[in-house]
Amino acid sequence: MNAETNKMSLTTRVLLGMVLGIVTGFAIRFLFGEEGFVNEYIVNGLFDVGGQIFVASLKMLVVPLVFVSLVCGTSALKDIATLGRLGGKTLMFYLGTTALAITLAMSLALLFGPGKGADLSAASSFQASEAPSLGDVIVGMFPTNPISSMAEGNTLQIIIFALLFGIAISASGKPGERVAAFFRDLNEVILKLVALLMNLAPFGVFCLMAKLFTTLGLSAIVSLAEYFFVLAGGLVLHALVTYTTLLKVFSGLSPVTFLKKMEDAIMFAFSTASSNATIPVSMETTTRRMGADNKIASFTIPLGATINMDGTAMMQGVATVFIAQAFNVDLTMMDYMTVILTATLASIGTAGVPGVGLVMLAMVLNQVGLPLEGIALIMGVDRLLDMIRTAVNITGDCAVTCIVAKSEDALDEKRFNDMKAAEEDEKIVFRPHAQ
Repeated sequence: MNAETNKMSLTTRVLLGMVLGIVTGFAIRFLFGEEGFVNEYIVNGLFDVGGQIFVASLKMLVVPLVFVSLVCGTSALKDIATLGRLGGKTLMFYLGTTALAITLAMSLALLFGPGKGADLSAASSFQASEAPSLGDVIVGMFPTNPISSMAEGNTLQIIIFALLFGIAISASGKPGERVAAFFRDLNEVILKLVALLMNLAPFGVFCLMAKLFTTLGLSAIVSLAEYFFVLAGGLVLHALVTYTTLLKVFSGLSPVTFLKKMEDAIMFAFSTASSNATIPVSMETTTRRMGADNKIASFTIPLGATINMDGTAMMQGVATVFIAQAFNVDLTMMDYMTVILTATLASIGTAGVPGVGLVMLAMVLNQVGLPLEGIALIMGVDRLLDMIRTAVNITGDCAVTCIVAKSEDALDEKRFNDMKAAEEDEKIVFRPHAQ
């Protein structure tokens, strides 16, 4: 049994864990129902604890990985102008894909009309927390205490401090070279820690899926089937068409190879529903599997996990049209343009805000005069859609990373085209230290 399992690729094992988890969840739901012992000790005990430990372990890696890899990448840059060019390209692609995403989402929603004839009896009042002003967001990007920023997991502040620290290392001559060498070694150790946790992923994914599908309210999906399938279809279309087209046009890389190498990261993102928790896997995928240089990926991946919210923006588009149709409110072309602009800019303006998707949606609805009560109607299916949105978001992060890396001549195409790249890196072999 163990020999056969070891022959399986990590992707196969994670997929197997996901499928078995879903089947187990449904089986418990229909066979045991409200059985107290099973719910208390298996579902809310074993599965819940196992899943939470897995997600917590991934999040544990985010701060050290982002900081160390970004310091390594920045200190390796030849000049500061390169950093400005990287930032400009990355922001252009992230904001551009977000605008495309919400345009596609609203077009599909207008075509299929998921809100026509919707039952609003379940709608209740919804209070969204207020989004910070753009000025507050910009000021909040700069840490007053970098240690506190790391403790709180404030990604934008960590990015700013790591960039400044990396620049200082690059400008420090011989002492800087010694510090840079230490960080490069530390980065290799952290990536090996990522590989270690990835090998435990099938068990974590199994627990997450089993817990979710034991408790998932499928009745809400049935009652909002049109909304669910329009948004889910739009998300899949955006991932399979928009990203792959941009990848082919701007880098010439194979979309098929890209999607095959994205399998693990997509499954991690789907299981955890957290772009931040998936950062370690996204970093490993773009650098070890796709051949992007660490100095590119260390900047684009953490930034993308924070501000690149294509999946969330698509939710804004479909939900806005759905709520307008459900409340029989006619939106003008100017209203639709306002939604596109607001949601695109809000992807940066609300970065790092808890419940960011609902905060963004509340902002968009306010801009076009739609009632916030409509948000309560769609929250019943948001959990499963959030998993799909996260998978789309990290696919966009990795596609932009490859495009930017290729444009900077910092992508190893031989590694990108090698379907077995990084397989050795993912193996964990304990070697005794020489005496």
